[in-house]
Amino acid sequence: MSENSDQKQKKHLFQPGQSGNPAGKPKGARNRATRAAQALIDGKAEEVVEKALELALAGDGPVLRAILDRLCPPRKDAPVKMTLPAIKSAADIPAAMSSILAAVAAGALTPSEATALTGLVEAHRRALETSELEQRIAALEQIKGDKK
Repeated sequence: MSENSDQKQKKHLFQPGQSGNPAGKPKGARNRATRAAQALIDGKAEEVVEKALELALAGDGPVLRAILDRLCPPRKDAPVKMTLPAIKSAADIPAAMSSILAAVAAGALTPSEATALTGLVEAHRRALETSELEQRIAALEQIKGDKK
């Protein structure tokens, strides 16, 4: 190889690790095919909706399901109706956990709902523990300060 071809190969437009477009593609930017498809749909949106409704009313299950999913999307989470005993200290946690287990056993709660409630009880336990530790440390610091 000649010296010139070596120099051409080593000469790069950008340094390694340096992007030619440091800002990158903007968030939400769509590619060309998506924009073209959207433009076609935008021009015929009313007709598409009317046809979809016509198919759904004629009994087309998948189209009906798609329309209903858009109109009434499935709930991601639902409120759980259950009364837990008050948790004022760590000593109250076993009673709360027992009532959650009893509700699952009775079919009043699903296992996933019980898991979510158990997570809340655990977070509350940690908050109680942190508060208790803070009080104990403050008391120890005060005792240590009084002895000086």
